[in-house]
Amino acid sequence: MNYEMRIARMLAENIDGFVKFVQINNENRYKSYIENPDKYYQLKLLVDEYKFQLLADELWRINQFVWNEKYTTILVNSFREGMTVIEEYVDRNYNDLFIFTPRLDTLKSLYSCL
Repeated sequence: MNYEMRIARMLAENIDGFVKFVQINNENRYKSYIENPDKYYQLKLLVDEYKFQLLADELWRINQFVWNEKYTTILVNSFREGMTVIEEYVDRNYNDLFIFTPRLDTLKSLYSCL
């Protein structure tokens, strides 16, 4: 299997995991001990706005059997645009959203390899 194809598939899996992690935390936002639980909801809206789940599914689909460099690059660039906004939002609200920083760092290191 091609190295870039493996990285793209790992990125798709981690994007999917990040989306699910955001959804779970949003559902349990009132059970947690943070000052402003609406920040979880805002993060969920950002993830939905940049269509991370759709990007993850499409990235997985196109790299399932064959490496498609052109389309993968387009998808990764779309993902990067959303990630910059989400990283900035998490950094500004670090006290409430610190739990997301390791996942964001993992995603950042994966898409920097492509």
